[in-house]
Formats: sequence, C-alpha cells, structure tokens
Amino acid sequence: QVQLVESGGGLVQPGGSLRLSCAASGAFFSIYTVGWYRQAPGKQRDLVATITSTFTTNYATSVKGRFTISRDNAKNTVYLQMNNLKPEDTAIYYCNAESRMWGRGTQVTVSS
Repeated sequence: QVQLVESGGGLVQPGGSLRLSCAASGAFFSIYTVGWYRQAPGKQRDLVATITSTFTTNYATSVKGRFTISRDNAKNTVYLQMNNLKPEDTAIYYCNAESRMWGRGTQVTVSS
C-alpha cells in the first residue's frame, strides 16, 4: 500500500520539455509496477508508460521516442521525462501503482 503525489506539471510551449515526478510513501513501493496515465477533458484515462520492479518499461505508441519513464527506489520516486511535447499531450497526468493506487494528478498544458 502506497500513497502517491504527482508534481512537475505546468504550461509549456510545443516542442518543450517537462519532467514529472511521482513521490511515494508507504510499504512495498519497490516491488510495484508503476504507471503514468493521462486524461484529457471528455476522454478516458489512457496509459502513457509503465515501469516494473525490474525496471522494464513500456510506452504508449503516441509517446514512444519522446517520453522516458524511470524510477529511483532509494527516493521512492518515479519520473516521466517528456520531450518534444505536443498540444495533444495536454492532460492531467496521474501516477498509479499496481493499477489500483492513484495519485491526484498534475496538469500538463502544451500550448503556444
């Protein structure tokens, strides 16, 4: 069981970068698969990227090559480095552990 808090969102120009952080507290964080999800207004919440306890990663096709998920278990933190951001990346980004424990999200807005 963990508690998750996202941070790092904001307003960025197209082509810019942001790094999101998901800070966790509680037991067993290092054994959990952690994912980043996003939800735009009027749309479903979609998977962005995941990272397992053994540091295996996967990505949604829409972000592959632009986003990188990583984790630092010593800091109980998972990151999402987002490069070459596009307006369609605008969403609330949520951190998730084991597909059932959620943070409250951080807003990312990509706009000129």
